[in-house]
Amino acid sequence: MPLTQLDATTTALVLIDLQRGITAFPAEPHLTASVIANAALLAAAFRAAGAPVVLVHVAPSPDGGDRLHAPVDEPHVPMQMPPDFAEIVPELGPAEGDIIVTKRQWGAFYGTDLDLQLRRRGIVTVVLGGIATNYGVESTARDGYERGYQLVLVEDAMSARSAADHAFALARIFPRIGRVCGTADVLAALGM
Repeated sequence: MPLTQLDATTTALVLIDLQRGITAFPAEPHLTASVIANAALLAAAFRAAGAPVVLVHVAPSPDGGDRLHAPVDEPHVPMQMPPDFAEIVPELGPAEGDIIVTKRQWGAFYGTDLDLQLRRRGIVTVVLGGIATNYGVESTARDGYERGYQLVLVEDAMSARSAADHAFALARIFPRIGRVCGTADVLAALGM
């Protein structure tokens, strides 16, 4: 079913990990610059419509003590993070009135005030984008779905480390928990 209308009074834009340290890595199938450009278009439209813009970034504590340390088959390789790792890319602002959420793991709901920020503003629909499709975006989408939010997943405002990872989430996961569309569809549904 095509996306035809979004109510700016009950819809928020949530952008995941569009920060210097994450966007420095290559992304597929959409180049990072393209994802950022589409996210900036969406953010500008939401701000103009008076709808909340939530910029989520991941920032572990300096000592790394708040990182997950569970035994896994494919462990995360520790890396030295540059000082600006957690800074939101300048194309997105933040602008006055934006909500900034700092997370400590893939998903943006657990251990943050994201749910509180959305519910107190009467938000029922969450429009999602960011990097990486199958990590931060998918984790946040799954949790948002389980919390009862209506989801709109903006395919060209997200990307992954591989085109296959992106395609799997878009084909197998997202259609089961929300509506998949493009930036132009969201702008049109907002009346922009």
